[in-house]
Amino acid sequence: MDLVEDMIKSLVQGFGKSTFMEELVAAKRTWEQGATQELTDSCEGISSRWEGLQKGSWPRITYTAAMRLLQDSVSSGKSNFVHEPDAHTGLQLEHEKYIAAHVGLGQPVFVTDYPKAVKPFYMLPSATDGSHYDLVPKTAACFDLLFPEVCEVVGGSLREHRLPQLEASMPDRDTSSNSESAIQCPEKKAGVPTTTAAGAGNLDWYMDLRRFGSVPHGGFGLGFDRLLCYLVGMRSIKDVIPWPRYYGRCDC
Repeated sequence: MDLVEDMIKSLVQGFGKSTFMEELVAAKRTWEQGATQELTDSCEGISSRWEGLQKGSWPRITYTAAMRLLQDSVSSGKSNFVHEPDAHTGLQLEHEKYIAAHVGLGQPVFVTDYPKAVKPFYMLPSATDGSHYDLVPKTAACFDLLFPEVCEVVGGSLREHRLPQLEASMPDRDTSSNSESAIQCPEKKAGVPTTTAAGAGNLDWYMDLRRFGSVPHGGFGLGFDRLLCYLVGMRSIKDVIPWPRYYGRCDC
């Protein structure tokens, strides 16, 4: 998470030192804003947003604590969500916006240790035994980075690098497939015996990445379009994607 925070802060810092910020905002806002003063105010607001991203460390909260915050908000009558906060079904968009507003207070916020049941099978379990997570005893070593307005921008986790544990988690997630893998591994073609977990389906190639040696590792993905949408203050992500798509056109 430190890497993600430092990366985005460095990116924003580089943007702030460039000369194209006002040009970028003006180009995106010309059709939204009328008077020149309004456009100037818009540029200043975007600049303040960028500066806010670089101030202090971004807050972090566990999924369990975030869910308890949502439930307390409902029970106290402060919020009336369309979707009732449920620890076993994950966070809805309205929940993420509430967390970003009340925990992040204008800054991005990391939400960690989601339930394993709502995350992919390849995520590593949390280091804790989960005894203090009364709402969700089984959690994954993962995080989502929620930005104000646009919500999830980055998602990452540690990966399960141990073959037995990976095999054990696959049947629970229904990873099986009736279709055979399009590319069969050389060991099978050569008649080399391999063990296949029940429910592995056509993911034998993924299992082999652990079977023949692995190391503890992790990774994350950044939604560039969402990040750009937040940085330039656009109302719709459709206005920042490199290749606009609409009915009858789906170029890429």
